[in-house]
Order: sequence, then C-alpha cells, then structure tokens
Amino acid sequence: MTANEQVARVGAVVGELHRLLRRRTGARVGRDPLPEAQVELLLLVRETPGISGKEVARRLCTAPNTVSTLVRDLADAGLLARDRDPGDRRVLRLRVTEAARARMADYETNRAALLDEALAELDPAARAAILAAAPHLDALLGALRGHARPEPPGRAPGNPVAVPPARPT
Repeated sequence: MTANEQVARVGAVVGELHRLLRRRTGARVGRDPLPEAQVELLLLVRETPGISGKEVARRLCTAPNTVSTLVRDLADAGLLARDRDPGDRRVLRLRVTEAARARMADYETNRAALLDEALAELDPAARAAILAAAPHLDALLGALRGHARPEPPGRAPGNPVAVPPARPT
C-alpha cells in the first residue's frame, strides 16, 4: 500500500468509526443523535461559554443565518440558552443548559463504554497500539485545526455563497 493509500485509508477508517459510533451510541442511549451541525455548535459553546453567534459562525466556518437557525432549534429543544450581552444588547451570548450537559455526559459515557467493549474484543497488542495512538491523533487534530479553511476570492468570511464581483463604475 502506498503512502497516499495509507493516508486515504486512515481518513476512511476515522470517518467510518465516527459514523458508526454516532449510530450505535444513539441506539444505546435510546434516542437519535443530534445533527452534526448542532453537536458541533454545542461542543463549541460548552468549550467557550458566552460565545456570540457571530463568533460561532466564524469558528465553524458557517454562515451566520445557519448559526441563527441552529441556535433557535437548540434553544427550542432546551439545550442552549441565549443571554443578551449587557454591554451590547444586540449581541446574544450562548451557553449550554444543564439538560444539554446531562445529555452530552450521558452520550460520552455510553460512547466510552461502547469503545471499551469493542476494544476488549481485540488482541492485547492491537488494543495497546490503538490506545497509544490517541496522543498522535490529538496532535493530528491540532494540526488540522491549525489549517483554518481559507476563504476563496470573492467570498465574504464565513459565507458559503459567492459574492458577485463589484462592477466597475
């Protein structure tokens, strides 16, 4: 297998592990997992309480109107709280609710148990190698996070729709 094929294989395996863990953990906790975009937003807000919707859009490279829809849906579900910024009443500050914290903790506990059960089925050397890879996967994650998606020419930051070029006057 060539180096490029090995890299492609790592990407495919990580993607399939993620999808399978989401489905199996959701079944284990007895509810469908939240959509990926909502999970990303909740994880970011849990990590950065008080973040604004505008900053969420920037950090997730998502259009502000998409973030507004996600925030509304999560708030309606009781998983996200919106507070007015006392310094600028136009700005909403976001924080996860206790219901979201409990749901996230339950999901993470069940995901860890599912992984532990699957790892127990492997031979000890394979299990040790996978667990030893975790710091390296963390480093890879950090490297990927450091490669923020550049905005193509003609696109406003965080806006996936191309902005028409200005017409000469």
